[in-house]
Amino acid sequence: MRAVASTITLVRRQFPAAQASLSPWRDDPQTRRWKEAESLDLAFHFPGWSPRLECRSLLLQLRLKPQAAGDVAAAPELLGVLMRGMTFDGERWRLATMGDWQPEGTHLPQPAQAEQLRGICRDLFDLFAGPAATDTAA
Repeated sequence: MRAVASTITLVRRQFPAAQASLSPWRDDPQTRRWKEAESLDLAFHFPGWSPRLECRSLLLQLRLKPQAAGDVAAAPELLGVLMRGMTFDGERWRLATMGDWQPEGTHLPQPAQAEQLRGICRDLFDLFAGPAATDTAA
């Protein structure tokens, strides 16, 4: 739970107006079928349109290393981050911590905001302090 709270704090530090949602997906049979135990999914909704980010919401998926059965005391290890800028029409851009950490999509965030997003990713790797934290390509 501490990792979730810290993740929310990291994002809100960069985007104070964003409101966090701990359950960003619909709760229906199709969505439940795709649920992944090795990910932590969060959403951050802006009070309106964010022209610099080119979206209304950020969806954040943290990919975690599967823990050994019965090892609930071990801290989770972060393998990667996927951020997606969303509107009511769907995804406008995505940024993944694989490759060059550059946003891709039809409507990209401003360069300064893209750097903020990469900074959040670096901070998340530091927070989870796994081996992948040393790879901060950006």
